[in-house]
Amino acid sequence: MSNQSDVPSGHEDLDMVLNGIDGSVSKILNRALDGKDISADDAVALLNTTGREFHSVSMVADELRLRTVGDVATYVVNRNINFTNVCIKRCGFCAFSRDFRQEEGYFLPAEEIIRRAKEAWEYGATEICVQAGLPPQMEGDLYIKLTESIKSELPDMHIHGFSPEEVLYGSIRSKISIKEYLIGLKDAGVGSLPGTSAEILDQGLRDRISPGRITVDQWTEVITTAHELGIPTTSTVMFGHSETYKQLAEHIVLLRDIQSQTGGFTEFVPLSFVNSEAPMFLQGLVENVRSGPSGMEVIKVHAISRILLNNWIPNIQASWVKEGSRMSQLLLTAGVNDLGGTLINESISTSAGAQHGQLMRPAEFREMIRQAGRVPAERYTDYQIKQVFDKSDCPVDALDLVGDNVEEIFGSYKKLVQMDEYRFEHPTSNKSRMMPEDQSNVIV
Repeated sequence: MSNQSDVPSGHEDLDMVLNGIDGSVSKILNRALDGKDISADDAVALLNTTGREFHSVSMVADELRLRTVGDVATYVVNRNINFTNVCIKRCGFCAFSRDFRQEEGYFLPAEEIIRRAKEAWEYGATEICVQAGLPPQMEGDLYIKLTESIKSELPDMHIHGFSPEEVLYGSIRSKISIKEYLIGLKDAGVGSLPGTSAEILDQGLRDRISPGRITVDQWTEVITTAHELGIPTTSTVMFGHSETYKQLAEHIVLLRDIQSQTGGFTEFVPLSFVNSEAPMFLQGLVENVRSGPSGMEVIKVHAISRILLNNWIPNIQASWVKEGSRMSQLLLTAGVNDLGGTLINESISTSAGAQHGQLMRPAEFREMIRQAGRVPAERYTDYQIKQVFDKSDCPVDALDLVGDNVEEIFGSYKKLVQMDEYRFEHPTSNKSRMMPEDQSNVIV
């Protein structure tokens, strides 16, 4: 079912442009403009465009964005809390996780997680994003208890927490079904799930870059079950590493198929592969890994995501952590209508080598959006609008007053991994956080 509204077209010369490009590309784009879904093969054709055809893809994506969500571009005030970097998985693309034997492993206790959540609330955050590594021999109900503890202190804070990989792990550790575990999370106060751990939803490729990671079928089961229970989720893709255009297009079409059945996705977020510290690139663990997408590919993937998903997922987000503020601003002209969150503490991309900082102030978001000719608005996690800002609105948020000493105020991943106070210990000497050793019959 189309989400397109009665917003008038902003491209009166679009027909002229499409008449002057390759006929097969023009047919695909006209079909999208007519409100029809394009196929994965169509998307591959668009991903291969260059020159005028490339520009026409961006123009059509921008037109569809205008028709569907108008000129408002949004952001959310939130904080990331990645409470441990210790993980039993060894994914080739992940530079964040640490084996428990490594000296940089940390694990934040509940009181520190709650302190960070409270601090975020005081700075105007309406959401905390809670996700982390998978520590060995974890207590099965850790995520549920953690959610309960946060909600008891901050009942109005939205908890966007626990990836499908974490939900699966929690259910295994608890020896209950995925559905039962999700019910426990919802009852505890989880408001939505990150749609991460998706990477590329092609099992063959997943087996190459992250063997042992959650499978395509398992990821789909967690997501669709969450939607069935009324828990919305985001959706993502990681691109620019070793995937083909066909695998990328089929990934997005799979998400579209899920959305057509459940309606539970709030947004789609393309995530560029950051190679700098990724083991599969740095250590050569996987053959033929690229160093990330080109600038043109970043624009095409966001634009084609809008074209593929426009009838089903109205919100396409650019990740400023991955792309930087300049590229993210440019993506507002290629189908994007959301710039994500302030984040405050960004650890995962930073550990992989991203160089775009850990905090985006609300005033910076508003300026980026206005410079792109769009109308800034602060939103809640579910994309309900908290406040729209016209040209005369120049509020000063608490986060806007944070100077250049961001790390001194909020800490940083670099400092965290060096702190003995939060050093992770082997489960046998850390029973207050982990389960006893006698778990030999439980998959970890």
